[in-house]
Amino acid sequence: MRETIHIYHTNDLHSHFEHWPRIRDFLKLRKQHHENEGETVYLFDIGDHVDRWHPLSEATLGKGNVDLLNEAGYDAVTIGNNEGITLDYDDLNSLYDEARFDVIVGNLLDSSSERPGWADTHRIYHTHSGMKIGVIGLTAYFKPFYKALGWNITSPMEELEKLVHSLQGSVDMIILLSHLGIRDDEMIGERLPGIDVVLGAHTHHVLPEGKDVNGTMLGAAGKYGHYVGHMMIEVDTATKQVTGKKARLYGQGELPPVKDEEKEKVEWIRKGEELLQQEVTQLTQSFPVDWFQASPLPNLLCDALVDWCGADCGFLNSGLLIDGLHEGVVTKQDLHRILPHPINPCLIRMKGAELKEIIKQTRNEDWPHLEVKGLGFRGKVMGRFEYSNIHFKDKDILIGNRPIEPGKIYKLALPDMFTFGHFFPDLQRLEKKYFMPEFLRDVLEWKFKSK
Repeated sequence: MRETIHIYHTNDLHSHFEHWPRIRDFLKLRKQHHENEGETVYLFDIGDHVDRWHPLSEATLGKGNVDLLNEAGYDAVTIGNNEGITLDYDDLNSLYDEARFDVIVGNLLDSSSERPGWADTHRIYHTHSGMKIGVIGLTAYFKPFYKALGWNITSPMEELEKLVHSLQGSVDMIILLSHLGIRDDEMIGERLPGIDVVLGAHTHHVLPEGKDVNGTMLGAAGKYGHYVGHMMIEVDTATKQVTGKKARLYGQGELPPVKDEEKEKVEWIRKGEELLQQEVTQLTQSFPVDWFQASPLPNLLCDALVDWCGADCGFLNSGLLIDGLHEGVVTKQDLHRILPHPINPCLIRMKGAELKEIIKQTRNEDWPHLEVKGLGFRGKVMGRFEYSNIHFKDKDILIGNRPIEPGKIYKLALPDMFTFGHFFPDLQRLEKKYFMPEFLRDVLEWKFKSK
């Protein structure tokens, strides 16, 4: 006798709720259909459902996302880096208090190096025919960030090997919820043949019909709710053996329209903005922003960044500021609107010779118009660089009123997006101090309040 196990999966929604009404109703409909047919069905999310760029996610610190997952009827989720390192310790610890689904993450320990009470390393599910499915969850190994927040994250590969070894013999099938990225998923398929299915995320890859790697089927559904994944696993119930695997994606354009979906999406934004209507300050003057010319607000934010980090100097790109601020009352919603990025302040100590080279690179004339994607950036273009306590005189670069001394150690403040090697490869090897959980909007709020 044969059984088909249906798994629907989403990943990297990043709080892009524009497709969520259709995704939710589609998943509820499909789950009910399979249950009516006597078939086994599971709904899994593979992390980064939360992203604090959306007002509702910001105002509820992700708990609004948990409500949406509850409503859709998910069975289990793992966490992505957006859940893991854009919330402070207590907020992540309480994020899933009201969850009606399992949270599976096998490589995260709390401040006492114990498993957090809200997470399981794995879960075992039983199908209608009695098949036992072991489900493991793992998240990306962003050790410096988790450490700065008080968490202890462990190597996902080491944990995976231990978990697979412990499950083999006690389950009939192993599924991995992997917020690790396509390269790690492929490596897992090659090195750990005991895993039947890897549902992937993090690198926003799209696998329309899945990908077979040494007998392990990989599935992934892109980002922002553009797709819903569907994995169909055929099993022989007599021998408890997997006999076939198929994967497909449903594009959001294929999903049936939902009554009042536009109204629903607007309501989520309105609710978030309403919750963020908390006064921060009252401005006696406007602070405009220009991405390509010198303007007041980027200068103020750059000075605030240096003060916050206790640095000698600093720089940032003006494209971080989506808009300026008008004279009058400024609320948390205003700051969130103009600085929606999950980007933290960072401090790096370096020799003057290294600092000089980094500053020279920021003067690249092509950079202001560069379109930036990822690295926490939620804007459009890089914009011109603004500097604090960095001056240019003829061919010299000055810190304060003195030329940079090649052998002297300087403290540079900058947004963390510049420390990952994409723009400034030399910064990757230097020791860094990340200020967490504060974002740049928190630094700007602190500056206004301190004034």
